[in-house]
Amino acid sequence: MDDYLIDDDNIPLGRRSVLPGEGFFTPDSFDEAQAEKEAREALAGADRVVVADPDADGLGCVALLRVAFGEAALLPAGPHEIAEALEYVAEFGEPDLEVFVCDLCPDSESDIEALPAVAERATSVRWFDHHQWDDDLVRSVEEYADLTVGDSEEVCTTDVALAELDYTFDDRYADLAAVTRDHDLWLREDPRSDDIADYAYWADPEEYIDTVVEHAADLPPEVESFLEEQRVEKEALIEKAIERAEFEAIGEWTVGVTYGRCSQNEVAEAMREEGADASVIVKPAGSASIRGTDSFERCHEVAGQVNGGGHPKAAGCKPDIYDDMLDYAHHWTTRGAITKQVILDAFRNLPEEDEEGVETDR
Repeated sequence: MDDYLIDDDNIPLGRRSVLPGEGFFTPDSFDEAQAEKEAREALAGADRVVVADPDADGLGCVALLRVAFGEAALLPAGPHEIAEALEYVAEFGEPDLEVFVCDLCPDSESDIEALPAVAERATSVRWFDHHQWDDDLVRSVEEYADLTVGDSEEVCTTDVALAELDYTFDDRYADLAAVTRDHDLWLREDPRSDDIADYAYWADPEEYIDTVVEHAADLPPEVESFLEEQRVEKEALIEKAIERAEFEAIGEWTVGVTYGRCSQNEVAEAMREEGADASVIVKPAGSASIRGTDSFERCHEVAGQVNGGGHPKAAGCKPDIYDDMLDYAHHWTTRGAITKQVILDAFRNLPEEDEEGVETDR
């Protein structure tokens, strides 16, 4: 493929907003080879490694570990990359390695098949999280790791790490955890939370970690300038997604749904202001973000029906409906029509709740 066709600098914003980024068009085999190379390099000679989601919450945990211990290699892994990351640790990790897994929740036993091998190689395995866990997976992980799962409605994983690590942290790191929680739990009470979330998304993970280790949640002026520049395009993409928003009544709820390459939280907030109890933002790469409100706290239940999971007010998923590139082409040209329908059907399929919030049969 001609690089020109997928170079964001050459694509008008209106068209760019309905297409995935150029990384989408890289074959998985290439990405896997690159990921293995980077994992091997990160693990070489490391006494301590952190497998973490490379968002603000996961990276916040890495920052705390480096403050506490001085050294901790990062092995970034998204929610669907847990299995691969654990396999890398088992294969390339040094003997007697200390292993931490942060801000990641397995979806199935297949995600943790390598955990016994990791535990055999490591001196210790500690797992910090705050998502909604299946009881069977809790028992499986607890056979090999010291697992701490915080209340997903009260804390983020950085909170969990702050509480569980045997180290006296400066107050500014408690502040970092609070600001991270404000974003991750979609509380939106501290304006700094958007800054750290955006910075974690746009910056290299190591850059983000170094910055918050030094400055915690009060980012320095040069970072603020960087964010201001990046937000020019961010705001334009948000506006495109908001323009495409539609609203559908499903039972007692109004569900806003839209499509586009955008920052989902701001788009969800705009739909909430227009009356949405829940919002669905479908992405060009095929995944979707689901955001709730005080009147809808079942996002994780919706996502759980369509190959995903998360929290009551914030969840993500990627429906298993893409068999080939023609399916993706249809996805882009119809602005995610099938994905939208599958997720809206998941809203319709939610069990009814009684007045105490207990699920009942329909």
